[in-house]
Amino acid sequence: MHKQNILVVGLLMLVTLVVLTAGYRSGHGPLGVFSYAIARVSHANSGSASPAVLVSESKSSAAPEFAPGAWINSEPLTLKSLRGRVVLVEFWTFGCYNCRNTLPAVTEWDARYREKGLTIVGVHSPEMDNEKKLENVRREVASLGIHYPVVTDNDYATWRAYDVEAWPTIFVLDKSGRIRWTHVGEGAYDETEQVIQKLLAEGDKKP
Repeated sequence: MHKQNILVVGLLMLVTLVVLTAGYRSGHGPLGVFSYAIARVSHANSGSASPAVLVSESKSSAAPEFAPGAWINSEPLTLKSLRGRVVLVEFWTFGCYNCRNTLPAVTEWDARYREKGLTIVGVHSPEMDNEKKLENVRREVASLGIHYPVVTDNDYATWRAYDVEAWPTIFVLDKSGRIRWTHVGEGAYDETEQVIQKLLAEGDKKP
């Protein structure tokens, strides 16, 4: 019986090690890998892992306001002040491999559509302790060539308000500040850009 207990403990330790390793390698982190897996399964069951249809305004909900944090590349912004512009909010952290893979598309959208009415805000919700240090975030933002506004979310207040489950997650808001598109993870770049274009073409909404 004693040997069986040792085997069970050893097996549990092995599984834990595999999960931790998978988390770091995937960019979701040791805890994020669990939430990411749960999110993918639940989305798959609901058939909405990557929405292919823009959510109608009547069925969309108002986006939560940004929680206080340190702003990089911008003065502090509010969604209220951004009314009349399409807003793309990406939850990311600089240590996330998958987040880094989305950056070429996100930075390209910023360059292509900023003057046409798009504002991108990167909400930096850290996983590791070194990702909570503002000087590290500033360094990585500059190193990665990010020119759009970034706000720190060290206490995860904005993360929780948007009910985010994994890095990266993108929300696209219309000109009245309503969430019209959500995508978790990498990919769906063409679909997201089409959403941006369509929302930019919509008439201005009153606050």
